Amino acid sequence: MSDSDLLYHGNSSSHFACQTGPTRNAPGSSRVRQVMKGIVMSDNPPPIGVQPPSPSGTDYSQHLSRGLSLFHNVALGFGAVSPVIGLYSTAAVGLALAGASWLWVLPIALAGNCLLLYLYSELARQFPIAGGAYQWTRRLIGPRYAWFAGWFAICGLMASLTTLAYLGSPWILSLLSIEATPLRLVATAVIFNIVCALANLGGVNFLKRMLNFGVGAEFAASLLVGIALLLWFRNRPISSLWDFSTYSQLGFGSVSVSLALLAVAGWAFIGFDACIAGAEETKNSSRNVPRALWYSMLSVGGLVFLNALSIALAHPDLSHVASGEDLDPVTTSVVANFGAWSDKPFVATVVIAFIACGLAANTQVSRLIWSISRDGVLPGSTFLRRVHGNRRVPSYAILVTGILACAGLVLALNDRAIGTLVAYGTGGMYLTFSLIAIAGLVGRLSGRWKPQGSPRRRRVGLIVNVSAVAWLVFETTNIVWPRPALNPPDAQWYQLWAAPLVSAGVFVIGWAYFIVARPAAKLISVLPSADDQGFTVGDPDAPDTVVSLGTDSPASEYDPEVGTDRRSVASARE
Repeated sequence: MSDSDLLYHGNSSSHFACQTGPTRNAPGSSRVRQVMKGIVMSDNPPPIGVQPPSPSGTDYSQHLSRGLSLFHNVALGFGAVSPVIGLYSTAAVGLALAGASWLWVLPIALAGNCLLLYLYSELARQFPIAGGAYQWTRRLIGPRYAWFAGWFAICGLMASLTTLAYLGSPWILSLLSIEATPLRLVATAVIFNIVCALANLGGVNFLKRMLNFGVGAEFAASLLVGIALLLWFRNRPISSLWDFSTYSQLGFGSVSVSLALLAVAGWAFIGFDACIAGAEETKNSSRNVPRALWYSMLSVGGLVFLNALSIALAHPDLSHVASGEDLDPVTTSVVANFGAWSDKPFVATVVIAFIACGLAANTQVSRLIWSISRDGVLPGSTFLRRVHGNRRVPSYAILVTGILACAGLVLALNDRAIGTLVAYGTGGMYLTFSLIAIAGLVGRLSGRWKPQGSPRRRRVGLIVNVSAVAWLVFETTNIVWPRPALNPPDAQWYQLWAAPLVSAGVFVIGWAYFIVARPAAKLISVLPSADDQGFTVGDPDAPDTVVSLGTDSPASEYDPEVGTDRRSVASARE
């Protein structure tokens, strides 16, 4: 029997039965350990194109380069959430609806998303693998649910990447002192996407240097500007933060305005799952990725609140924002207080933030596509899952991500079309969050997933998971709810209903492909014994053998340094 036969004993139509005890002294176990150490556990992955057999026909033999430290993974998440972009996406609407008091919804939205973050950190600790929306739900519920979760994640993230490039193009043109026209905006956005894709093709080392610079500049500028405005340039008293008179001036009830503000605040705290996208490129990922999730989200949350507070108190005249005369209160606050000289440096900071966010977003989408393609369930999976060159990056997935993002910019030639895409982007991402939270809860209650930790910690995890599902169902509905106040005055009915209509269209397209191509049929789902759920990453009592990631075992434990599930292999005999 060959080494591969020892490691992947069994046939392609069934998974391994699971041993319930250690195999250290089992017949043939020493030989299995030698194979594991020499082939699977090697620091150097097998050459690209050399693919060991997999029990389910999937391919997890292609490994990315693990060049990211904890700091670099934090930078990836920080760049994707982005305090500058988060503030710009919310401040104008918030100040117009409720004046300075709008910022009190920010801690509520942040706390709600931290419920999901707790679940993410649990899953990332046990399954630190790229493409969490698909890979996690496949293990928690099954391949059918996972395919749709992955499909919605791809569409939502792709819409966000496209709109990010479009919304960043006016800043780039402003920095270059070029007049913005529709064609110039689209052309600039296309160049933006190309640059982000090329940077990703440069490899993880080049990517992390770019992110370090971008995130460092964004962090320093956000912190210094926020503190300076708050300490030396206040134009109104602290008591204005409790002035809710703007609510009645708009003619809306306080509840309606509060819900609208909470929906807007939700825009500021998305993108943190970019940390998961870099899991297979992060060292000691089962430890570092969960920490990076919290560090990136809380640091961005603190900076967004600091700057929202400073803008609310330093803006020269908030009545101009409420009337629509001032559509950019952030820049107005900076330039009016620091002087005209600060205009270009501030615009440059915003451009850097957009580029850092674009790099992180391209990484996020391309790794998700690559991860799903390893199971052969996307069109062109044979190409999309390939890793090329010494840089060990998913080149085809990166290129396809860039091409699709550029193709989506055709919609930017029509204001209403791009507005529809913008409206769908955030709603689509919250829909993905909801699907993951629901999968986590189903996995807990059904016994398919046994989270790590003590019984007390698991009870806390269950409470947090239930709360996360409740929050995300509410916030997702709140974000996609048709509101005239959050749309242009002349918006058509389909613009008001853009998010639910586009989500329905995405589902119909995905369902049609699911019926015709039957992607779930390519995966084999089994329910192992309950005893197969007791081993964790790095557990000294865990079996010494590993198998391919091509399983749907809910007990699979992913080895963060190798790219394989740690499980016992039954019947590994001569």
